[in-house]
Amino acid sequence: MASRLMNASSRDTTSCVSHFILLGFPSRPEMQLLYFGLFSATYMLTLMGNAAIVCAVWWDRHLHTPMYIFLGNFSFLEICYVTTTIPNKLANLLSTSKSISFVSCFVQFYFFFSFGCDEGFYLCIMAFDRYLAICCPLHYPCIMTKEMYTVLAIFGWSCGFILSIAPVFLITQLPYCGPNIINHFMCDPVPLMMLSGSEDTTTELTYSTFNAIFIVGTFLFILCSYALVILAVLQMPSAASQRKAFSTCTSHLAVVVLFFGSVMVMYVRPGSEHPVEVQKIVTLFYSVITPLCNPLIYSLRNKEVKAALRKVFGMEKLVNKT
Repeated sequence: MASRLMNASSRDTTSCVSHFILLGFPSRPEMQLLYFGLFSATYMLTLMGNAAIVCAVWWDRHLHTPMYIFLGNFSFLEICYVTTTIPNKLANLLSTSKSISFVSCFVQFYFFFSFGCDEGFYLCIMAFDRYLAICCPLHYPCIMTKEMYTVLAIFGWSCGFILSIAPVFLITQLPYCGPNIINHFMCDPVPLMMLSGSEDTTTELTYSTFNAIFIVGTFLFILCSYALVILAVLQMPSAASQRKAFSTCTSHLAVVVLFFGSVMVMYVRPGSEHPVEVQKIVTLFYSVITPLCNPLIYSLRNKEVKAALRKVFGMEKLVNKT
């Protein structure tokens, strides 16, 4: 009987808030419309850029290699990543209530967090692929078989969803009975934990530890992989081979720096140490700006991707005629 009462009390404590208010970027209605236009344009460009790479990899058989298959998966992942937050953000900019239900808020948090983890895993997989291709070129076809890159692709998609269950579950169990106003434009874990007002240091410590291990671990793995790649490239006798290898690696490293640089600022240390406006700007950077830049970084310096895009969108004949 006592355990039933405790369970009932726990459910009441964690569910007394039925919805949250996402303040977003408080400003005049004219500015809200300007923000709506900017975010709409950014979202459409992100979708088109990443979808173009997915289509190029899907339809051009010359890109049916592990490196481009991982790139295609990564681009599709970016589409999913931005779609978890930006449509709701756009709706809130035009809404007067700016509310999101308790369940919807944590569903958004779970998918955003999961896709973010998947992005880190895919950057590791792409770094590992480049390491094998450049440092072990003779063994690369034997190691990176179709079965191998299929397993890696599935691993990259599934691990984030599995690992995110524990931190998301812990944060949902915090008591939300006070204010329901989140001074943010999305259901980010940092403002959610601040909103609960709980002194449950175990949840915050567990969450911070998870982030530190995941972010630092994946980042170090990527840095070590590219350090070995750079050493191998410097030993290449051909200057043309060096330029091609460096071109590919610098594109990958640029994406790594953009993603991990901003994420580390927010999540390696407890986010409450940062001012609210800084939290918003940093979150905006890795949730909106980075997915927008990735297609440009990967395609502009890659002749194979540019050629495939011309084929897919029927521009090759036009280019040849001119």
